[in-house]
Order: sequence, then structure tokens, then C-alpha cells
Amino acid sequence: PFTLAYQSRVGPVEWLKPYTDDALHELGEAGVKDLVVVPISFVSEHIETLEEIDIEYREIATEAGITNFRRVPALDTTPSFINGLANLVQHALEGPEVNLDQAAALSTRVKLYPQDKWAWGWNNSSEVWNGRLAMLGFSAFLVELLSGRGPLHSLGLL
Repeated sequence: PFTLAYQSRVGPVEWLKPYTDDALHELGEAGVKDLVVVPISFVSEHIETLEEIDIEYREIATEAGITNFRRVPALDTTPSFINGLANLVQHALEGPEVNLDQAAALSTRVKLYPQDKWAWGWNNSSEVWNGRLAMLGFSAFLVELLSGRGPLHSLGLL
């Protein structure tokens, strides 16, 4: 049995779910005692494997009742991984030449923003407009502050 979970959620933006900390609590509640974490999107040891998984998530798992917590090491310079990368490069060199735009083009099936539709109904476009309105309001505040006249002065707030 396995569980797929996502980490690196920062700030109020909706992230891919289930969140790893939530998944650890659910596994603990289900009585899971042995857990092997496989960080499938990381190819090297770095802050998210060494600090977040090995320390923070281990603590959450222990608090949730998981007593045997292990993490599979990252691929780093494992010979089979390096050979696989070399094979991909060789295959690309044998194929048709592509320009920079073609090489950088994403598949139309790739979803760049997993938070396209947030639970509260906002999307990336509304965040842009929210930022623009905030800047407009801040600019109006600065103009009133510098001019000494405006609605905030009329109300006696400035």
C-alpha cells in the first residue's frame, strides 16, 4: 500500500493535496507503524530532503504514532541514474534538431498552476487584479498623505 502526498506548501495559496503533514496524521490514525518515504521528485539531497522530510516530517510521524520512519536516499550520482541521463542525452542528439522555443515548449497536458481554482473561488487572474487594486489604494493613500486633503482627512483619520 502507498500514499501520495505533497510538500513545500508556503503561504495562503492552495497547493497540491493531500499535504504531507495531513497524510502523516491520517496514516498514524490508521495504525500505520512502518513508513518508507520516497521523495520521487528530488534527484539530490538538499534542504527539503535533509531538513523537511528527515527532521520535520519525522517528528510529525512520531507524534502521529508512526514508530519506524525511513526515507529512500536521493539518486544523486548513482551510476544507473547517471547512465539514464546520458541515454536521454544521446537519444536527443540522435533525434531531429530543435530550436530553443521548441525545446522550452511544455506539453499542452502540463498544468503549471495546480491552484487554478482555489477553494474560495479565486484564481491566478484575480490575484493579479487584487495586487493592482491594492497598489491603486496605496497610491491614493500616498497622494492624500502628501497633499493633506482627501476622504481620510475629512473623516479625521489623517
